[in-house]
Amino acid sequence: MVGLHALTAPRESFDDIYLDLSKQPGKCRLAESGLGWKPAGGQTFTLDKSDMINAMWSRAARGHELKIYARNAGVVQLDGFRQDDYETIQKCFKVWYGVELAAKEHALRGWNWGKGEMGRNELTFNVRNQPAFEIPYTEISNTNLAGKNEVAVEFSLPANGDDTGTNGHLGGARAKGKKMGGATDQLTEMRFYIPGTEMRKGRKKDAESGDEDAGENEENAANVFYEQLMDKAEIGEVAGDTFATFLEILHLTPRGRFDIDLYEKSFRLRGKTYDYKISYDSAKRFFILPKPDDMHQLLCIGLDPPLRQGQTRYPFIVMQFKRDEEVNIELNMTEEDLKNKYAGKLQARYEAPIGTVIAKIFHGLTNKKLFQPSHDFSSHHQQSGVKCSIKANEGHLYCLDRAFLFVPKPATYISFDNISVITMSRVGGAVSASRTFDITVSLKNGAGEHQFSNINREEQAPLESFFKAKNLKTKNEMDVDNAMLSAALSGNPDLASSDDEEVVAAGEGRGSAGEDDDESVDEDFRADSESDVAEEYDEDAKSSGSDGDEEMGDASDGGGGGGRDTAAMIERPKKKAKTGR
Repeated sequence: MVGLHALTAPRESFDDIYLDLSKQPGKCRLAESGLGWKPAGGQTFTLDKSDMINAMWSRAARGHELKIYARNAGVVQLDGFRQDDYETIQKCFKVWYGVELAAKEHALRGWNWGKGEMGRNELTFNVRNQPAFEIPYTEISNTNLAGKNEVAVEFSLPANGDDTGTNGHLGGARAKGKKMGGATDQLTEMRFYIPGTEMRKGRKKDAESGDEDAGENEENAANVFYEQLMDKAEIGEVAGDTFATFLEILHLTPRGRFDIDLYEKSFRLRGKTYDYKISYDSAKRFFILPKPDDMHQLLCIGLDPPLRQGQTRYPFIVMQFKRDEEVNIELNMTEEDLKNKYAGKLQARYEAPIGTVIAKIFHGLTNKKLFQPSHDFSSHHQQSGVKCSIKANEGHLYCLDRAFLFVPKPATYISFDNISVITMSRVGGAVSASRTFDITVSLKNGAGEHQFSNINREEQAPLESFFKAKNLKTKNEMDVDNAMLSAALSGNPDLASSDDEEVVAAGEGRGSAGEDDDESVDEDFRADSESDVAEEYDEDAKSSGSDGDEEMGDASDGGGGGGRDTAAMIERPKKKAKTGR
């Protein structure tokens, strides 16, 4: 009776059905013309029978699932059916749509090894010829070769906490690229280990004759899987052609050289190992910064959500360009698009320094402001940035009109609105304390603090003037230290008349081998701490987080440590002599 009713009735209805992992259930109806789904208080989603390719019936989270593979809609998932509904739906699909409804059992062995198959619309992981799980290509945001035999697959994330990744007018139903956006927990990355090699058909070119013949090449299996997934998921490709391409652009964060492809709604970074597609909606801020070496300029892009590379997150992309390197480029756009879509914000042709050209094109495509250093600040050497370090990482602190920005690593952005107080202090003893000072930026509501150390003493006055101009609350602990030191030395005219370096050196020398030894120790330490990193202004050098820079950072962190270590080395033979056997 059930099967006969399905053939004669104009439609079949099913209640409490969930479409594409929607949070709200709706009513699903099958009619001769196609399929429809409507949630309570939302609009109907329809799928015409001419769009259906095939269908699959399987056990799912909320009961049984009807999965339809469509030509235009991709993968359509309907969950919440009962087992008794199978025969009715099967006959409807066969008679009305001419599509076979295949019943498939999922692999329940729990094995984590199997075979990956790439279908028309999704990647299937099979264990003993049974699907363990499927991943629609629309849910994959990026993929990278994480190692020689390892491929990382990243999934789309909601733009913010309120975004469920679904269309509200459909009751939270359609969620292209964000089907899991409404879930409490969301899978963000999966890695496949693919050993061995594969034979892949290719074209071999005869070097002598120039003829090309079809042949087979043996390639790494992980690389073949990666390239096929890139092609199937259309990662890095968007509708339309590239507007502009810039090759081998040096990036300080993440470190490496990437080709930049600029599209209408996103841009792509193509490197030797990693490949990123970044939407313009994720690019929140753009900064164009002149580097204090008078040779380079930086372009920083603030991202939310951050760029992910394995377990590492990059909230900022930092590019470096030579100021005198000019580029001549013509945008791949029609005059009509330049006038109508971008309202004259883009030019048909650019001939200027490459950093300026890329920044202007980003500005035209995204319609977002380019931030530059504040005109209210100029360092002692008439530069926009102040050299300093965060822990062992050296970089430059830029004073903007409404925020501080430290680049390149770790890129740190601090808005003036979030600052509670700025403390200027002298940390450490010996010579370094007289030449450098530290700045500690405390955030409001106990949100933590940021410390910038090893700032040249010459920058104290310009920074204080800038803090005052921006009405930032400051506390200068260096004046208190100087007053206490003067009071302590007021009884000794010889020490009181000497400079800070001699006073501190004399203090460190108490109990050491002698005054001459102390002076030699201080000279060695001064020369070591004053030396600049040779690669600081070399665009091919390692980033500030490299091993060499970390050693330099450790050597210059706290001037008093050098004298104490040397003194300890001098005292060591005496201790051995006392305990000798």
